[in-house]
Amino acid sequence: MQVSVEARQHAQALLDFIDQSPSPWHAVDTVASRLKAHGFKNLRENEPWQFKAGGKYFVVRDGGSIIAFVLGQQALADSGLRIVGAHTDSPGLRLKPHAAYSTEGLAQLGVEVYGGPILATFTDRDLSLAGRVVLRTPEGLQTRLVKLEQPMARLPNLAIHMNREVNEKGLVLNKQTGLPLIFGHAANSSEAKQLLIDTLAGKLAVPADVIAGWDLTFYDTQRGSFWGMEQEFIANSQLDNLASCHAALEALLGTETPQTTSICALFDHEEVGSESATGAGGSFLLDVIERICHSTHLTPEDKLRSFANSFFISADMAHAFHPNHAGSYEPCHHVQVNRGPVIKTNANQRYSTNAVTAARFIHLCEQAEVPYQQYAHRTDLGCGSTIGPIMAAQLGIATVDVGNPMWAMHSLRESAGVLDHGYMIATLSRHYAS
Repeated sequence: MQVSVEARQHAQALLDFIDQSPSPWHAVDTVASRLKAHGFKNLRENEPWQFKAGGKYFVVRDGGSIIAFVLGQQALADSGLRIVGAHTDSPGLRLKPHAAYSTEGLAQLGVEVYGGPILATFTDRDLSLAGRVVLRTPEGLQTRLVKLEQPMARLPNLAIHMNREVNEKGLVLNKQTGLPLIFGHAANSSEAKQLLIDTLAGKLAVPADVIAGWDLTFYDTQRGSFWGMEQEFIANSQLDNLASCHAALEALLGTETPQTTSICALFDHEEVGSESATGAGGSFLLDVIERICHSTHLTPEDKLRSFANSFFISADMAHAFHPNHAGSYEPCHHVQVNRGPVIKTNANQRYSTNAVTAARFIHLCEQAEVPYQQYAHRTDLGCGSTIGPIMAAQLGIATVDVGNPMWAMHSLRESAGVLDHGYMIATLSRHYAS
């Protein structure tokens, strides 16, 4: 398979982005840094907003969600909005508030399952902690990002001599008793707690007693990689859905002077239902659009006209065909890695795609000279969902659900194709330019 230098560069940039973003809060910080470097102005929700024609802006809500936009040259009521939505969170293990304790001299950390990860993939991996820590300071509470670089915890497998049927029945981990991680030695639980607090305080270079709380997730310290005989595949954590976030960001940054107002909306909490202040089920995107409409002096009727002329692409990863498990796929909708973006359809509106929005996305692919594929889930299997139906219902905007094909979705180590990331960037770029 021929892989161009440009395609490999896009894939490497994605792997680097994921390695810099082990938590939703790191992902937003990474995106914000890129936006600032490209001249985007940081707006704050508690301050007045003032825009200029062709201006580039972004706003962050609670650290885990970010919306960036470029004001278009055409009147908003006539041209509408071109929006790409994705999510910054991934399934995994989150640290509990009172996490550290000791069992027979071993320091352990209690975790809570976030979303629907493949739990077995967390065993025997070099894990560490990343996220945000809240500190008490003389000026008030302060939030700091933290990423422990070295492997500091592990979930060792039980030896096969004590679990003889593991290869026949699979590894089953009780979420309460089977997931606590080992992270050191401690004579008692007080010592284990102090070991954790001191580790975090040392990384942040603050006294241990100023730590007021945290939102911390475990991540795999192994960096992203290329694999395959021709290095045509990639592997990393969080391809679902940081790959879509990165593609949307790259497309927006490459759109210098769009005719239509272009929005990149990256939300937290999709993996747990999106019902939060920072999730797609909250008010974040609608609040931003309302303020754009107000600042550009749109009447209520003009705003509704704008929505009617808008198009929303919900970008979330898709299930690539796995040759060892052919029976798990709908026979006429096998999608392959390295063969282009996937249009996802579900008659029960688990995906927002309909015939018209699918055709609009196909047209964008054709304009970008990108191959495309179509996916439907097996009828007798439950289908996952995305932010697409949520946003379509909230905004009343024409919406399509798409994503790049990947293997091992929700594993700690996912895989995808090198070519597809560049394909998605090209297609989303055409969307912003339309």
